[in-house]
This record gives sequence, structure tokens and C-alpha cells, in this order.
Amino acid sequence: MQILGKTNIDFIGKRKYAFILSAVLVSVGILSLVQVWRGQANLGIDFAGGTSVQLKFEKPFQLDKARHALEVNGFKDSELQQFTEGNKLLIQLKKSTTEGKVADKIVSVFSKEFADNKFVIDSTTEIGPKVGKTLRDDALIAVIVSAIGMIVYLAWRFEFVFGVAAAVATFHDVLVVLGIFFLLGKEVNLLLVTALLTLAGYSLTDTVVIYDRIRENLRLHTRDPLAAVMNRSVNEVLSRTIVTTITVFLACIALFLFGGEVLHDFSFALLIGICVGTYSSVFVASPIVYEVRKGKKVKIRTRR
Repeated sequence: MQILGKTNIDFIGKRKYAFILSAVLVSVGILSLVQVWRGQANLGIDFAGGTSVQLKFEKPFQLDKARHALEVNGFKDSELQQFTEGNKLLIQLKKSTTEGKVADKIVSVFSKEFADNKFVIDSTTEIGPKVGKTLRDDALIAVIVSAIGMIVYLAWRFEFVFGVAAAVATFHDVLVVLGIFFLLGKEVNLLLVTALLTLAGYSLTDTVVIYDRIRENLRLHTRDPLAAVMNRSVNEVLSRTIVTTITVFLACIALFLFGGEVLHDFSFALLIGICVGTYSSVFVASPIVYEVRKGKKVKIRTRR
């Protein structure tokens, strides 16, 4: 499907502007990653440790009354989120030092303060600080392992520099999304990590499509300058890239609007990441290869 027709955009010629923009965005992302590692970001209980209890009431309730009930019973640092659909209440308490089962104590408070409004316990989660740190470390390892896997695969399929460039572009996407979440004060949790790994796969697929076209054009246009071949390749798949982006973006909008509160941040991360991933595939991945290989002959393997 062609939505742009034949284009002739000098992507390689604009690489310096793209690199400056990416450097700023990635710097924010690195700062955010450091803050997450230090525990200074808005970490979910998955990473910070704590208690989460979700209750479903028979009748509508007042959020202020629920907050007051927790405060007078010693839970002053609790975070409450009300879901009007289904009369649900999510209570989160991070890094609790209270002895005993915190979830049981919270349920006991609501049983006493809301005796006239019966409720059922939808879910309870209690994670210790050490477990939270372990999960945080494991999440970082998962991202690193996936990056190594990408480098190995693309080095085998194309050339080592292609693998490194794709990994850099993927880390670029992950850091930009993380930086935006940090700046917006949104919660960093395992669901966000899932979204970031999903985005890594999407971005890699987009990049491989461009690399495939570069490989074909390098075979067909052996005497053309590398910049011309890369520009031609990106322009040839640009319509396909935009159509894919729009299709996935619309699906994520539906998830964002109708997926409920639980998937709200997940779909928001995907919406940002899809746009950033498309940008990096065009303006980051291929230009990095060009910077490394300009003036040299690129040996492209023929494996598929």
C-alpha cells in the first residue's frame, strides 16, 4: 500500500540533526534510569516493595472517607486509586515497615469503617524490599540479554555493525520512553518493562525491514555511494513503515481508551514507543551504519 507515492528524502543528510535530538532524549532517559536504579523514581511496589490491595464494594463510596480511615489507623503514606466502574478501590503502600500482614490490617480497617458497605477482596500483593530489588535487577538483565541477542542475530544475518546499530536504536527507544515516564511522574513497574520489551521487538522488526532493503540495493547498485543507497532504501520502504505504524498505533489507541485503568500506562508506553521506534529505525539505525562504514565497502551477507 502506497500512501506517500515515490519519495526522495535525504535521511542520511539530516542525520546530524537527528543525532542531536536523540542525544538530548537519551540523556534524559539515562538520568531516569539512574534514578530508577537508585530508587528515587516513582517505583511501583514490584520494584520498591510494599503492599497492594484491591477491594470491590457493593455501593459507591467516598474516596476522602477511605483515605481518612487509613490515615487515622496509621497508614498515612498510602496511595489510593478509585475505579468508578464496579466501585473498586486500589490501595498501595510502598516500603511498609509495619509488622505483620499489612494487607490483613488494611482489610480490617475497611471492615470496621465501612460496615454499611460490604466489599470483597479482588486481589492482594505483598512484596518485600529485597524481592523488589531482585525484580528490578532481573528486569535490567532481561533488557541487556535481549540487546545481546539482537546484536548476535543481526551480526549473523547482515554484519556486526548492523547489529550494534540496531541495538543502539533499540536502547534509544527504551530510554526515551523511560525518560518520558519519569518526567511525567508515572509509575515504573513490571508492566512498563513488559511494554519496553514489546517496543524493542517492534523497533527491531522495523529496522530489519530497512536493513533488508539496504542489502538488496547494495547488490543492485554496487557503484552508487553508500549514502545514496541508504536513502533510496529508506524511501522505498517508507510507505510500508508508515502504514504499519498507523495500524499498530490505532490498535494501541483502542487499548488506551477501552483497556481499563490497569492497561492505561502499558498502552500509553506503546503509543509513545511506536512513534519513537519508527523515528529511530529511519533516523538512527541506518545513519549509524553509514557513519561507521562511510568510505568503506560494506560486506552484506546473503543469509535469510
